[in-house]
Amino acid sequence: MTPSPPVLVLNGPNLNLLGQRQPEFYGTDTLDDVVSRCEVAAEKFGAVVEAKQSNHEGQLIDWIHEARGRVAGIVINPGGYSHTSVALRDALVTLDVPVVEVHISNIHGREEFRHHSYVSGIADAVICGLGIDGYSAAVEFVCIREGKN
Repeated sequence: MTPSPPVLVLNGPNLNLLGQRQPEFYGTDTLDDVVSRCEVAAEKFGAVVEAKQSNHEGQLIDWIHEARGRVAGIVINPGGYSHTSVALRDALVTLDVPVVEVHISNIHGREEFRHHSYVSGIADAVICGLGIDGYSAAVEFVCIREGKN
């Protein structure tokens, strides 16, 4: 039996500091906790997760390009690049799989500049304000969308 393609979970800048950086917005869970929750969510569907984090826009774009034709979907927390990166958005539109944008905090309840995301307009779904539980919901969405239910 051919293994199913992984769900790619991408995290952008500063998410390597989860649990340390601004716990009033992002909580005390770490990036390892995020990955563990994603793996548990994927296992329910017989799927696997491939998780990556980078503080560099070009690295995220390279990973998106490498994902073409290889993954079941992408769950992405672009971090601050949500609000600034047309290049990241343009890379994501090259995919033919579900894309789910995740934000731990409610970006619409924060500073005005965070209210706009270049990724939201091209994402199949956007989840914000659920803490790290939003990642699990996003992974489940990708698995259901890809017929793994």
